[in-house]
Amino acid sequence: MNGASREALAAARERLDALTDNTSVDAARLAEELAAVTALLDREVSLRRVLTDPAQAGEAKAELAGRLLTGQVGGEAVDLVSGMVRSRWSASRDLVDAVEELANTADLTAAQRAGALDGVEDELFRFGRVVQSSTELRAALTDRAATASAKGELLRSLLGGKADPATERLVVRLVTAPRGRSLETGLESLSKLAAARRDRMVAVVTTAVPLSETQKQRLGAALAKLYGRQMHLNLDVDPEVLGGISVRVGDEEINGTIAERLDEAARRMAG
Repeated sequence: MNGASREALAAARERLDALTDNTSVDAARLAEELAAVTALLDREVSLRRVLTDPAQAGEAKAELAGRLLTGQVGGEAVDLVSGMVRSRWSASRDLVDAVEELANTADLTAAQRAGALDGVEDELFRFGRVVQSSTELRAALTDRAATASAKGELLRSLLGGKADPATERLVVRLVTAPRGRSLETGLESLSKLAAARRDRMVAVVTTAVPLSETQKQRLGAALAKLYGRQMHLNLDVDPEVLGGISVRVGDEEINGTIAERLDEAARRMAG
């Protein structure tokens, strides 16, 4: 997002945090209602253009949103969306992306309240690895000919009773309404959003053998010191790395695996 949209999203995040700080607010229900608003705005192009038209007064746009949504979703969701359309957006689609992010954040807030946020982060990562390793599953989940309900049923059969309810809701929404994103990109965005709930960064750690608890703690502490923020470790075991460790934080990769060293030696010899 650019300029005005970034500022509008930051303000919306603050309003959501203030709202969900009140434990009487059902964060999971709010997430579902915001997801419904996302679907509406994604489907109705003319509506989202009207609600983000800079030539229209913010109060008039808020009143329109209120009339459309009242009775369809709860008061908290109406207030959030009405506040969002009062803001200025650089592009109409940015509003849809922002409402979707708030929906996902509300679900993660519900998990955090239940003490399950760490588990949700891990489950999102592991599900991504399962999809990555199974071309058949990925094909089924991204098949454009398959209906959203069929994909949802498949996911519920895979995750129901095995994953946290928030994980299931997040993944089902992503798969049934990808909005032009790849499955991998969507899962990575969800993982980053989950980490941000505790102001943590995500490090994807690949080793040939599982790390011990002591090694995990030491690595987490070292990365936190290096980046100046708490670090959540997503751990992956890949025998093909042979030994050592590979750490990826965002676009930055720290690779100390034997396989990488062998590849580097081969490149030097070839050169």
